[in-house]
Amino acid sequence: MARGLSVLVLAAGVPVLLPAAPAAAHNSLTGSDPRNGARVATAPKRIELRFLASPAPATTKITVTGPDNVPAAGGAPTFAGNRVSVPFTPGAAGLYTVAYRIGSADGHPVSGEVRFTLTTGTAAAPPSTSAAPSSAVPSTPAASPATSAVSAAPAADEVDSDGGTGWLWAVAVAVALVALGGGLLLRRRSARG
Repeated sequence: MARGLSVLVLAAGVPVLLPAAPAAAHNSLTGSDPRNGARVATAPKRIELRFLASPAPATTKITVTGPDNVPAAGGAPTFAGNRVSVPFTPGAAGLYTVAYRIGSADGHPVSGEVRFTLTTGTAAAPPSTSAAPSSAVPSTPAASPATSAVSAAPAADEVDSDGGTGWLWAVAVAVALVALGGGLLLRRRSARG
């Protein structure tokens, strides 16, 4: 009886450890420069995002926007292992948002954002306004959906698009393991009797 109870407890306890395995396949942000929530007086030349695993360039999208939703990325991102760097074109002082969307090894996209505040703006407002209408109009609609989709989540949080079905898999595995443990218990009892 004690062995049967031990098997049942073990079978019921194993699912607690199992849900961590699928989550390990998700890529996630591990750090950034500037860090999330930072207040910086000197504008960085580039913004760097560090991830748990190396993001694939084909499935990675990064947008940088400044005050009044003005694009602030100074070029295409560059990839080095698990790091992605984006040239930064500072504008006015204020809040800057770095929104990202990357793929995971399990195929689920992960998105989030990093926010930092630039406390001193540049005096380059006139050149950016003359250049902004021709380049900002096409790129603002493309940048806005990603930013607005990401902004629903808190800063630096990640949104998993699996639809919340991970817990269903955990319950299914738990039920299967309990049934297996119960079956083993009944089999041992019938072998003894």
